[in-house]
Amino acid sequence: MNPAWIDVLPPILRNKLVGRQNLQKIIGNTGWLFADKILRMGVGLLVGVWVARYLGPEQFGIFSYAVAFVTLFSSLATLGLNDIAIRNLVNTPTLGYEILGTSFVLKLVAGIFSSLMATLTLVWLRPTDSLTFWLVFIISLGTIPKAFEVIDFWFQSTVQAKYTVISQNIAFIISSGLKIALILAQAPLIAFAIVSTIDIIMSMMSLALIYQEQGFSLKLWSWDFAQAKNLLKDSWPLILSTIMGMIYLRIDQIMLGEMSNETELGLYSAAVRLVEVWYFIPMAIYASVLPSIIEAQKTNEASFYDRLQKLYNFMAFLGYAIALPITFIAPWLIVTLFGQAYSGAAPMLILMIWSGLFTNLGVARSAFLVPMNWTKIHLVTVFLGAVSNVILNYFLIPKYGGLGASIATCISYWLAAHGACFVYPPLFKTGKMLTKALVYPKIW
Repeated sequence: MNPAWIDVLPPILRNKLVGRQNLQKIIGNTGWLFADKILRMGVGLLVGVWVARYLGPEQFGIFSYAVAFVTLFSSLATLGLNDIAIRNLVNTPTLGYEILGTSFVLKLVAGIFSSLMATLTLVWLRPTDSLTFWLVFIISLGTIPKAFEVIDFWFQSTVQAKYTVISQNIAFIISSGLKIALILAQAPLIAFAIVSTIDIIMSMMSLALIYQEQGFSLKLWSWDFAQAKNLLKDSWPLILSTIMGMIYLRIDQIMLGEMSNETELGLYSAAVRLVEVWYFIPMAIYASVLPSIIEAQKTNEASFYDRLQKLYNFMAFLGYAIALPITFIAPWLIVTLFGQAYSGAAPMLILMIWSGLFTNLGVARSAFLVPMNWTKIHLVTVFLGAVSNVILNYFLIPKYGGLGASIATCISYWLAAHGACFVYPPLFKTGKMLTKALVYPKIW
């Protein structure tokens, strides 16, 4: 039985999909993820730009510093469980309640710990900065209810993203409306931090309700010490990888805030917003194809590598398709969206948009490392990227400000995703496959 959406496709595409249930499921799942992210990209960008224009570069810089600071510590709350739990749910779906329950408890404890660490560290760094303290404290509280994200693991493992999409967008639309109301009411900066946390709470509540409406029960979740030990045994390298990843994803904003000024950070953060708005594309594709690639790795090596190369090619093609046009329209785009006060962000955007190409390939490479259980290798590559980013920021920010941070971002992202593959012999083949995708991203 083919889904109804296939009937509206052109004949040449419909004939390719008829009878191919697995491919239909992947495309349908990706479609839901894309619909979710396109809505978020459109509405979120407009509301985010409106917030940035309302706050101005300086206050937007302060808010961005607080968000980046919390994000750095929120990597502890993930425990690197996402891909590992999904892999285990794909391989042993009969243990679903046990895997979900155990993952939930682990993430809940880790969320409380990361919130405390973020707040206490901020007090140590800026003991007299009360505004930033309250911003960090309020935003960090949002890491605690994120323990309910484990429900999304189940939906991802069964390629049913639509349920997560529905729950997240209910909360997203409400929180976007609240942000607009705050702007119209000329609310203070602290109010936007409160709405950010409310957004997460509503999203998790919606996810839990939809999960139960699908016939599942939170009451059946169970804690198992052996399962926890098994999850952490495989995920601990990913915990460190996530921490390293967040360092080279957010440390530039934190170092700008400490080594430059809030206005420069505000300009840089505006450019970052336009770069990161595209990150949903590789993540949506990755989430949909990962179960299929895991299955191929267990059954057919040739099919496994063939699917990986196609994924690398497609990710590289998408990277070029986004970076090339934005390179030419960056000055116009920045001024049109954020206003003349943010015009200095244009050169930063021109440089940083190319980091998205390597972000795409880094996400795609995870589809190789996760099935192979080579999480330690992922840790090493991300570590190289994080260290290089910190070192480059240290030397470039004092001289070039946000432009220096942009240069550091591009170089470190390339090193983590592609360059590091030529440091470790088992990754040489992957490095060559990624190079092939960069030079000639054949997608037909």
